[in-house]
Amino acid sequence: MLSDLVIVHRVFGATGHLGRSICRVALKRGDLVTAVGNRTVPGEEASMDGWHKNCQGLVCDVRVASTVKEVLEKCLECWGRVDRVVNCTGYGIIGACEDQDNHEIRAQFTTNTLGTLNILQSTLPYLRTRPGGGGHYLLFSSTAGTLGIPGLGPYCATKWAIEGLAESLLYEVEPLGIKVTIVIPGVSRRDEPDEALHGPAPMWGHFLLKPPEDAYRATSSPAQHATRMIDWLKYREPTSAVRCAEIVWELAHCVHPPLRLFIGNHAVEAIRDRLRSTIEEIEDWKHLNYASRDEDGGGNMGEGAE
Repeated sequence: MLSDLVIVHRVFGATGHLGRSICRVALKRGDLVTAVGNRTVPGEEASMDGWHKNCQGLVCDVRVASTVKEVLEKCLECWGRVDRVVNCTGYGIIGACEDQDNHEIRAQFTTNTLGTLNILQSTLPYLRTRPGGGGHYLLFSSTAGTLGIPGLGPYCATKWAIEGLAESLLYEVEPLGIKVTIVIPGVSRRDEPDEALHGPAPMWGHFLLKPPEDAYRATSSPAQHATRMIDWLKYREPTSAVRCAEIVWELAHCVHPPLRLFIGNHAVEAIRDRLRSTIEEIEDWKHLNYASRDEDGGGNMGEGAE
């Protein structure tokens, strides 16, 4: 029987640089891990062999609910319980909104948003009824879940959707003792090379770069902003993926976790600036709000209204 001090993590996206770091930190600190890779990528399951004696390596396709349920069943067979569900899967395309076709947009929503929903719907029945109750979802978003980034429009839309989904979920399951945290990391660096079957992965491997159409081809085009941003960030010092994983581990052991956790200076400053800008915009334009019929009692919607 497992000690209550040992936490069982089920990590989706475990073969990405953040997911792998989360698994390794949890294992190093004595927890048990089911590391879930991507079934659509050849060699994913084999790549997790030998990680650790307390690590179970599985694969699934988060877009297919039945495969997500299968890994839950295998996880329960192996460890007997699941305490934390971590989802750091992600897929995006860099390209102007106009340039991305229906298939490309659907692929991002199916992986990022519907994939998250599949994970939630497959695990909630277990967490609601498990002995002792409780459980904790740690769902990765990004600064793109609060900001609009030129060149990443559909990707941002998927992350905004995850933010709304996770916050709504919290209000539904908190009375059941289940916790939800949206993890919002800034730009994170790889602390080790990716020894993938196809050779070292590119620095921004989970984004595909789509060649722009003529209207957006200029380097100064707003739609090329994401590409310029990535080039700029290559020469900065982003947050360590290992440090990010250590913070996530601490969060997983937190009794009263926050709804949102921002990791790294880039995330903190970007979201703070966005909130400040929103407040300023509200103050600048609030004078256009007319009193409603109920508020002024006479239906007078402002000076000059007929």
